[in-house]
Amino acid sequence: MDKLKELLSKCKCGVYLSVNQHRDYYETVEKYFEDEEEWLEEIDPLVYEKMKQENTIVELQVYPNTPIGFIRIYHYDVESAIDIVLKELNIL
Repeated sequence: MDKLKELLSKCKCGVYLSVNQHRDYYETVEKYFEDEEEWLEEIDPLVYEKMKQENTIVELQVYPNTPIGFIRIYHYDVESAIDIVLKELNIL
């Protein structure tokens, strides 16, 4: 929870966390990313394989400075997603 609080304090605009939204539509991980192909290219292949194995998609999107520029991370683990965003923001 401390890392999430830190992330929230570092973002001037919105922070959005979605977990398993694909399940609301009875979709597999693969089916979900058919419509998100440009983001699939950004995901580490090992992370993507684990997402498929666990049928879990964690999507973290943050707007650190403005409501226009954002960072979006897909992962299978919430804490890891937060760590990646914090690292990208050079906060860790």
